Amino acid sequence: MGYKVAVIGATGNVGREILQTLSERDFPIDDIVALASERSVGREVSFGDNKVLKVKDLAKFDFKGWDIALSSPGAKVSAIHSPRAAAAGCVVIDNTSHFRMEPDVPLVVPEVNPQAIAGYKKRGIIANPNCSTIQMVVALKPLHDLGKISRVVVSTYQSVSGGGKEAMDELFEQTRAIFVNDAITPQKFPKQIAFNVIPQIDVFMDDGSTKEEWKMVVETCKILDPDIAVHATCVRVPVFVSHSEAVNVEFARPVSVEQATDALRNAPGVVVLDTREPGGYATPVETTGDDPVFVSRIRKDPTVKNGLSFWCVADNLRKGAALNAVQIAEVLARDYLKK
Repeated sequence: MGYKVAVIGATGNVGREILQTLSERDFPIDDIVALASERSVGREVSFGDNKVLKVKDLAKFDFKGWDIALSSPGAKVSAIHSPRAAAAGCVVIDNTSHFRMEPDVPLVVPEVNPQAIAGYKKRGIIANPNCSTIQMVVALKPLHDLGKISRVVVSTYQSVSGGGKEAMDELFEQTRAIFVNDAITPQKFPKQIAFNVIPQIDVFMDDGSTKEEWKMVVETCKILDPDIAVHATCVRVPVFVSHSEAVNVEFARPVSVEQATDALRNAPGVVVLDTREPGGYATPVETTGDDPVFVSRIRKDPTVKNGLSFWCVADNLRKGAALNAVQIAEVLARDYLKK
């Protein structure tokens, strides 16, 4: 028997990717509904290759009798409707930032802490982490098991799709404007994004960090280990899809490059692509549309005791959002909502 599944925010980048991923992975579905705001009612979205869903009004939808909701409508909307769905008995896998750091809501990456899914019973909600955090902790987990990580310093190179369709449109329009010598007026971003990089994602906090950097710190601690010290610098780059990260790790005990490489090769959700020659590493262009976290440039850092550096790339709309949410749903259905 299958499940009755609601996709909230179905017209957005992540919502559409969730629908595609559910279909690709043959998630057991008896019925599926696409939900969005009133202004999107009646629009059509694809579910797999042959099925089209007409969008229904989220605000008027009754979740009673529905099993799982995969929600990605924005934090403010989710704050209202995720608890409403959960109260009706529908387990919500929420992709927004609203519930992630609430202590009674599990924050889950299935390759890292699947056991935390059991905590959904407290509030009926499971939080999907931030995209940049997800790909990093997938790579860190086998290394932490190997040598116990004490500190992480990460610099991200995040694609514009992390800011939604409007951000992708802005990169496209600005790029076109440069070639035809039109004026550029940033709207979604604080500065020009085309042929530029912007060292700000989300708002600034009192200590000078941005909220995106704060998310990587606190989410890593909640998912992986509260004793890991994390320092992040998050940068938006003119790439449409897939985030990249340069990660520097300090271990509590010695870990060789060979040991780290073997651990990563054997880790679920990780592909090592590291041939130490021109082109022998992953970049956003060739990883877009793929599920794994790709790890490259694994090397010793001789400037600190027990230091190691690596480069990782992942499709932020798939593993960084939709795929992770669907993987959570798969564990939930298999282990907790058995029919």
